[in-house]
Amino acid sequence: MIIDSWIQHPTAIFIRQPMFASVLRWRGIDPERMPPVIPDAFTLAALAAAKVDRALVTAWWGPEGALLSNDGVAAFVRAHPERLVGVASVDLHHPMQAVRELRRCVRELGFVALRMLPWLWRLPPNDRRYYPLYAECIELGIPFCLQVGHAGPLYPSEPGRPIPYLDEVALDFPELVIVAGHIGYPWTHEMISLATKYPNVYIDTSAYKATRYPRELVDYLRAHGKKKVLFASDFPMLTPAECLAGIDEFGLTPETQALFLGGNAQRVFRLA
Repeated sequence: MIIDSWIQHPTAIFIRQPMFASVLRWRGIDPERMPPVIPDAFTLAALAAAKVDRALVTAWWGPEGALLSNDGVAAFVRAHPERLVGVASVDLHHPMQAVRELRRCVRELGFVALRMLPWLWRLPPNDRRYYPLYAECIELGIPFCLQVGHAGPLYPSEPGRPIPYLDEVALDFPELVIVAGHIGYPWTHEMISLATKYPNVYIDTSAYKATRYPRELVDYLRAHGKKKVLFASDFPMLTPAECLAGIDEFGLTPETQALFLGGNAQRVFRLA
């Protein structure tokens, strides 16, 4: 079983955001050549090509509003419930509205997690505005997901430092399940230290091909981190197939590989 813990189903407006200019340049993508409506088949074909069984589709919300709306994600998931699961995003500048929207997403839309991007808000995760959401995630029984490490888009990277920012969150909310995406590079050692220190802190490998995983992450996965690392791609930045290529070279035991590719995500996100 393969579960991709972080994908987006993009829109042309989303792809054309100026902040993604660096990412598009790396990928050799001309955003003006994207069709105005991106069909479901675009994302589903990428999942099928990599034999991905389930994928967590994330909404995006930033200071200017919804970039990929919760209701848009819900519609995509409803059309393909056997393959897709929804992940919410909310307006950090209005914490109580955000809490109510998160409740709606979980109780009415069936979403299984909340994802916020500290670089997009220019606010590290220990900012007071996140704290009502952490409490609500605990009450709803869902993980809080975020990006750690440098920001690929054209924003400052400092909010993505695991220590001290995420360290303080894990201390203040020991019941909160935290899934930190993008490995944490160039602070991967910090991220591994937090996943080791806290039983409810996990790492996902979104935005990285297996051939580019830092050596310390592979060593952690092979040893005491076998239950703490989740596979993810960050599609459409990378395809799941690109991210999976090379994993067989890590020398993982069958148990560790099964946990990494799907078992850990199934447990952490409580997927049936």
